[in-house]
Amino acid sequence: MLKEELRTHTTYSGRRRFFTFPIMVFIFSTIFSLSLEKLLEQTPLEQLILLSMAGAFIYGVGVGSFGFMGKQYIERRYGTKNYLIAMPALLPITYRQTFFAMYVRDSIFYIALVLLPATGGLLVATPFVGFHLTSILLFFVGAVLSFQLGTSLSFLGSTLFTRSVAVFIAFTSGIIAFVFLGGVMKLFDVSLVVPSLGFQFSVPPLGTDYLGAAGFAAVSVLAIIAMTALSLLLIRFHFVTRDIKYESILPRYVKIFRSAGRYQEIVGKEFVDIKRSGTVGKMFFSFILPLVFLSFTSWFVNKGLNISVGFNTVFYGAMVGFMGVMLYSWLNNVDSIDYYSLIPVTVPQIIKARVLVFLFLTIGISAAFVVAVAIINGEIDILWLSLLVMFTTSVYMVVMTAYLTGLRTNTFLFDMGVMSRFAVMSFLPDVCLTILSFSMRTSWSAVIGIAIVILALVGATIILYRGIEKKWRGAGFDS
Repeated sequence: MLKEELRTHTTYSGRRRFFTFPIMVFIFSTIFSLSLEKLLEQTPLEQLILLSMAGAFIYGVGVGSFGFMGKQYIERRYGTKNYLIAMPALLPITYRQTFFAMYVRDSIFYIALVLLPATGGLLVATPFVGFHLTSILLFFVGAVLSFQLGTSLSFLGSTLFTRSVAVFIAFTSGIIAFVFLGGVMKLFDVSLVVPSLGFQFSVPPLGTDYLGAAGFAAVSVLAIIAMTALSLLLIRFHFVTRDIKYESILPRYVKIFRSAGRYQEIVGKEFVDIKRSGTVGKMFFSFILPLVFLSFTSWFVNKGLNISVGFNTVFYGAMVGFMGVMLYSWLNNVDSIDYYSLIPVTVPQIIKARVLVFLFLTIGISAAFVVAVAIINGEIDILWLSLLVMFTTSVYMVVMTAYLTGLRTNTFLFDMGVMSRFAVMSFLPDVCLTILSFSMRTSWSAVIGIAIVILALVGATIILYRGIEKKWRGAGFDS
């Protein structure tokens, strides 16, 4: 299965693009580590580590949707090929064995692809910035635990989705309610909510409670095992593909999205595809839950670990905008797009239409999330700025990603050149907004700085959106 995964990625992106990706991660990690001393003058180490653990968890949630993908691999053939996970139909093995192998495969594959190179960058910088080897290794352990918690949670959620959409909705709604209501009302032991965070904040360089860290690590491992085991128990042994008849809803959807202007037919058609493919549930799970986790991590560290971090609603507005790009990736992963070659449309038209689909899908949810965070944090006075930051960053991120990757986001982000530009174009405004949001309560210059960043993002968005036509005019739907 590891060889199969490698072949799959290199088929889509090419061997050069694929193998330069971990090298790029290593280089960026090294550069970041060498500049950490300067960054710590503005941002506390606790906040950087917190964001790193949250990123590892969200990364795991995105990777771990084995239930979604496994069902597709079993039900569909991809040209002349099929996947090993479908082999129980031919060989004396079970779906539980192949799904467990898939879980182990992706855990090894993506840890080696991202977490190991990132840790390698920290190790290379050690002689120059005074890192301790023990702290780096413990940081790697914490990142792996966070990643596996996210992977196992996503595995369980996607497996429930294949069993029952109603159960899946109840599961995700229960997690959200657990985080927002249970956490705020302190109805459970906060140290059990995100045990990998508890581990990281108990070991150097943030703490020396090794006994407590061992407890958090044990709870993390048990949670990973429990969620994975439950997922395997719930795996369906027979995926039955039924003939389904649909009513004609495209004309109605075209009318609903008349605000999309000359793209309303394409936008309506895209929403019909999303509805019939069941992608809405996958998007919900991969977008909403990370947002909930992001908001809860700050509360957990502040209340559960008594470490003060300066996250405010403006910061969350920026994070919501930057994280929303995951949904654009899902839009480009719904189905094959080769058939568009038979329709009188161009690649730039479909790209721009999907940008509009992204905005229709996310703006309302993102705004509701930011409003909820503002109410919980008692920061209604800065809600207007938070919403402005959220909207600006959301539009900028999707347009920038669309410009760089077109309709093949997952493929082109493995290209070192594209990924380098993506990293720079997302990292710089992200860092600026993060640092400025921390000091906006004490300095009007920070608010002015946020306004300058917003204007810069608006200008960049306009330039990139206009550039989509020229960049992708000659591209085809089958290349």
